[in-house]
Amino acid sequence: MSEHPMEKENPFDPDLVHEIFKLAWKRRAAERGKNEISENMDNEVGASSSKRPRPTFANANALKLSSELLRVFVAEAIQRAATIAEAEGSIKIEATHLERILPQLLLDF
Repeated sequence: MSEHPMEKENPFDPDLVHEIFKLAWKRRAAERGKNEISENMDNEVGASSSKRPRPTFANANALKLSSELLRVFVAEAIQRAATIAEAEGSIKIEATHLERILPQLLLDF
């Protein structure tokens, strides 16, 4: 009986991915806050924005799926970089190999 691809061991823990997402959301909110402050300073004194910060949540299934996407992305990057390294006669993947495959990899994902 074969396992479902999402059920096998994933080195990217959904909790870690969630923490990364929260950090990105926090930074984006802080950046928005800075932009709103500068916009409010340009407007009339006393004028305020009706926008209120809302908490951002991630569904458990979305986190699992994000973890799986990250795993597949990294595995594909390694495979493509290894192919380039092998074609050059190298047994080790170097940063230049990753640099060469990255543009097409990003387009493919």
